Amino acid sequence: MSDGVVFDYLNPDIPPDLRLLDVPLIRADHESIEGYGEIVRDPQRHKIEIVPWPLTGSRRLDAGTGIEGGTTEGVFACEWRGNQLIGRNEAVGGHYVIGFRELPETAAPGVALSQDRVLLWHCNYHPDGGQLFWPLDRQPFVVPVAMPGDDLEPEAFVALWSDGSFGIYIHPGVWHEGVFPVTPAGRFFDKQGKVHARVSCDLAREFGVLLSVQLPAQFLIVFEPV
Repeated sequence: MSDGVVFDYLNPDIPPDLRLLDVPLIRADHESIEGYGEIVRDPQRHKIEIVPWPLTGSRRLDAGTGIEGGTTEGVFACEWRGNQLIGRNEAVGGHYVIGFRELPETAAPGVALSQDRVLLWHCNYHPDGGQLFWPLDRQPFVVPVAMPGDDLEPEAFVALWSDGSFGIYIHPGVWHEGVFPVTPAGRFFDKQGKVHARVSCDLAREFGVLLSVQLPAQFLIVFEPV
């Protein structure tokens, strides 16, 4: 029996009347990504950081131990199905409803949906290792991120935009939530720590917000964080 938090990722319980919080959009480059991660040019050779197990006492780990879990890899696929963005991570066997076009209680059959945003209800970080996303379709994509720390505030998020010519690597401990294509579907090479420890935040229930992340095909305006 798990003593951790349990989420029903395919049937998230989203409260009504949530506030939408716009996330600043930033073009990813070596300067803007600093602290969050790194630009990826070669996904096969890019190093994935593995973090040693935390200790509860004063004794130190034996050299070279605590990091033997290594990495795992696969395809992270995203696809819009009606109002929901569905994600499947083959590297760790994950299957999720990542976000929405419209507030779930307002979306109705036959009613046009927004085509240039995703509303996020959840975010997480991996304390055991980093994570790499490489666009197999070479199309633009967006990754929302926030700096490490369990005192998370929704206003801390920014969205890193790539034109599809490079990938994005996220450091261990950095808050994020998948990777989002600007097209109706997208496929990404994913490589991350094999242990796949995950610490989550239910933004909808903890803060009463959904993060509104823009998904532009072309980056025309820079929205700097406040």
